[in-house]
Amino acid sequence: MSSEPTRRIVILRHAKAEWSDGDDHERPLADRGRKDAPVAGRWLAGSGVTPELALCSTSARTRETWKLAVSELPERPRTVYEDRMYEASLGELIALLNEVSDEVADLVLIGHNPGMHALADALAGEADGDLLARMNRSGFPTSAIAVLTFTGSWKAVEHGVGRLVAFWAPHA
Repeated sequence: MSSEPTRRIVILRHAKAEWSDGDDHERPLADRGRKDAPVAGRWLAGSGVTPELALCSTSARTRETWKLAVSELPERPRTVYEDRMYEASLGELIALLNEVSDEVADLVLIGHNPGMHALADALAGEADGDLLARMNRSGFPTSAIAVLTFTGSWKAVEHGVGRLVAFWAPHA
């Protein structure tokens, strides 16, 4: 049996946003997004995962998604609004994970596609049942959540290190 701690990564894509000709960073949630974000929070609360840290993109839609989702959790994790998550590539997201303190066991990321889907897919070296196929078939829609587990240090997070143990989306 490994003495390495088991850690969990929750990957949450922002809820449905309004389309706008203006600044993409400042797009607010659409009505559907304002309904789906608390439902995602309730799903997370019922999952048994209690994140200690949330890393959230600075965009208006991710901040609003997290505000609505976190209000459903029994305990609010420390939240860091991270500029580098907006339009982050897969490599940039893994680099962010590698910076997380090993004192953190459970982490939630609130961000954007294609990065959130790419991250969940890349980290999932294994998956329970048909979860990986379901996640990839869905395209990781708005408000979707993937939960992955891995053992070891955050500094060791890389492709294939995790196991996809849950995937949920409000309309899938």
